[in-house]
Amino acid sequence: MPEYREKLWPSPWVFLAVALVIPASLLVFAPISMLAGVATGLVLFGGCVAILIFASPVIRVNDRTLTAGPAQISADLLGEALPYDAAEATYQRGPGLDARAWLLIRGWVKPVVRVPLEDPSDRAPYWLLSTRHPQELAAAINRSRRPAPHN
Repeated sequence: MPEYREKLWPSPWVFLAVALVIPASLLVFAPISMLAGVATGLVLFGGCVAILIFASPVIRVNDRTLTAGPAQISADLLGEALPYDAAEATYQRGPGLDARAWLLIRGWVKPVVRVPLEDPSDRAPYWLLSTRHPQELAAAINRSRRPAPHN
């Protein structure tokens, strides 16, 4: 059972923005057939929604491992995770961003967690992860870094 799990679902406004394919399809197909325009718009909207849902990455912390989307790293190679929200998160995603960092950020999720890497063979100095729960994610990562208690 994961210690922490979060799927970075798109915000409702993203789905509303994608819904603009419907009137765009109507504009293109209306001179030919209104029915074709509506059908094409609905099919395109459904496809876009499916892509948004299935392509939403998952962040998971379990078994002393951090998984973020397609990437996975052992907690032994992580430094202390730091949560950022509001203006601090904007700074981390913008002017404070190191171009070598590994990113899993989504524009519709403002808070981030910065996870330093202590692996000398890795070129990335840190991972920057979007999350809706920065304090909880950082705490889960930091807990996973501690060695398991011996009985």
